[in-house]
Amino acid sequence: MSSITGNPNSHPISEFTDRLTGNCLCESVKVTIKDPDLFTRRRGHICHCANCRKVSGSFAASNLVIEEDKVEILDREGTLSKFVDTQTGSGTPLERWFCSRCGNPVKSVTPVLAGKVVMKMGLFPRIPAPEFETFALHRHEWQGIHPDVDQYKIKAFGEKL
Repeated sequence: MSSITGNPNSHPISEFTDRLTGNCLCESVKVTIKDPDLFTRRRGHICHCANCRKVSGSFAASNLVIEEDKVEILDREGTLSKFVDTQTGSGTPLERWFCSRCGNPVKSVTPVLAGKVVMKMGLFPRIPAPEFETFALHRHEWQGIHPDVDQYKIKAFGEKL
């Protein structure tokens, strides 16, 4: 088993002062985010849209929108594959990249966020605190509320709950 899996609390934030590295389950795809501000302020977001829930295999997806040039992806065994999701809420196709061997989601790319990439944070040993939630109208009634996290009814920076 990889040394980066397990309890996130066993990795102090001080380990990630300039970069955060993670792998897919089979370790064919390695991702490094180079950003000294990953843990200095709230950065991530939680998405509750149906497609992100399906891709994450959970009730929500933990994402990070970040500049493409801050992300390095090493596809050691040529397993990184793309699915073009045309059934998006915006109607704009979204590229969903994943490891074709283990199925681990890696990133999403959309022309709506030119020059940026949506990283799937389950790859990493620690996840930056979220600053907002999207598709918050789609939350389950049993989910707790995260203090200090903005909730947008649907799209980021649109109408708030």
